[in-house]
Formats: sequence, structure tokens, C-alpha cells
Amino acid sequence: DGVDLLLKTDDYSNDFTDYRLDLTEVHLVETRILVHRKTGWAALPYIWNEAQTDALLERAGGAFAISLQRPDATTQDFTYIVPNANQCAGCHATNAVTKAIAPIGPAARHLNKAYAYASGTENQLAHWARLGLLAGYNRPKSAPKNADWRDESQSLSARAAAYLEINCGHCHNPDGAANTSALHLDKPMAQYAGGNSGLCKPPVAAGQGTGGHKFDIVPGSAKTSILWHRMNASNPAIMMPELGRSTIDDAGVALIGAWIDAMDGACE
Repeated sequence: DGVDLLLKTDDYSNDFTDYRLDLTEVHLVETRILVHRKTGWAALPYIWNEAQTDALLERAGGAFAISLQRPDATTQDFTYIVPNANQCAGCHATNAVTKAIAPIGPAARHLNKAYAYASGTENQLAHWARLGLLAGYNRPKSAPKNADWRDESQSLSARAAAYLEINCGHCHNPDGAANTSALHLDKPMAQYAGGNSGLCKPPVAAGQGTGGHKFDIVPGSAKTSILWHRMNASNPAIMMPELGRSTIDDAGVALIGAWIDAMDGACE
């Protein structure tokens, strides 16, 4: 009917140590759908039933108690929050003026990588183009490509920039909801030097979110950087991102911490 859909299904396994389990070994929690209509994009949250046979539209969102085994063999109990339809705009309204909802993840630089399909491993962009899902596509080599933040063979700065862009850049950009913070994290490459990079930049307004620290990023000192402090928090009044997580991403915190600690210079 000429309607475009983007679907993202979140699931969990009791065992964090194996993230490659197939769908028969995980518990489906929610499916988030972005529907593109003539009036623009709309966000619809669906929650899976306990029998794992169907997902129903729940505009009001939901909450679930979850217990997971972490890589260090400890158990983590937390409340998984399914955002309501209005909260979806908190991230997906990437322009604070128009407040129009838009996709975040499906950008060429994020998708330009190999993926293990049932038919074999293939570049995602090439695969989608072969299926007729892309218009104006040439070849992967001509498309932008972000670093894989989990790939330690790539540079630390490129991995950090990629992580910050996909997790923070939809708000922290010149047009986004956090544009007044003057901290822009939407850079596809490691272009963090001066300007709105956060280096030695005092917060505009963060309240208790500062943790008593003076600058967003302090070269050589992650633990005194507001950016790292807010990533390493689970208190809703402090943590960043504000939506979309109930726990601390230890791997992401470690990456950004290592990136900041490796920086040269000092704040006056």
C-alpha cells in the first residue's frame, strides 16, 4: 500500500555471555515499529505476550522485571522499560524545531558492513539493494562507513566517535533536543577538537547531572568528565541517554573512558 515500515525487536537471554543465541533461546520483549505515512513517521510500541506467540500494540508502554547473568557471572536484576508512543519522540524527533519523528539507526554509515544472512554473509547495503529496497545506491566502497566500536583493531578515537554518534548524536546535534547544551556528538568520524566537541567545556545546565565536575570532557581524566559520569550512572536524574536504557553499558563506559584518558592536554 506504499507504506514503509522499520521494525526493531528487543529480546533478552538469561545469559549475557552469548549474544548470538537464536530466537528459540531468547525471550522476546518488544517490537518497535516506525511507520512512514503521507503525514510523516509515526512510532508504535508492541509488547510480546508471555507465550511468545504474538505482540500487541501498547501505546502506553510497559515495564518488566528482568534478571540477567552478566559476563562476569554475576546476576543483574533491573526493570526493563518499554517507552510509550510519546516517549519515542524523545529520541526520534531529531529536529527540536519541527519535532518530526525520523529513523535514527538506518543510515548508510551504520549499515555499511557485512552481515551473516541465512543465505550467507553479505554487505548489508548490497543485500538490500539486491532486494530492491534501496534507491540511488551505487556500491559499498562509495558509501560512508563508521567504525565498529567493538572492534579493537580499529582506532580508539574512531570507535568512540561511532559509539557516541549512534547513542547520543540524535539529540546532541545542532538541530536536536540537546542543541542548547553546545555538546554535539553527531560526528561520523573522530572530529573532536574545539568548537562544540565538549573538550574543556563547562555545562550549560545539568544540575546534579554534573556530579560536581566542571567540564564535559577533561582530556586525560574520564572520571572527572561529565560525559563519562552521566554514562556511568543509572539514576534517571543523572544518566545519559535519558531514555532507552535501565542499566549501565559497561563496555561503552569503558570505551569512552579509555578514549578520554588517552587524550592529551588539560583544562585551565
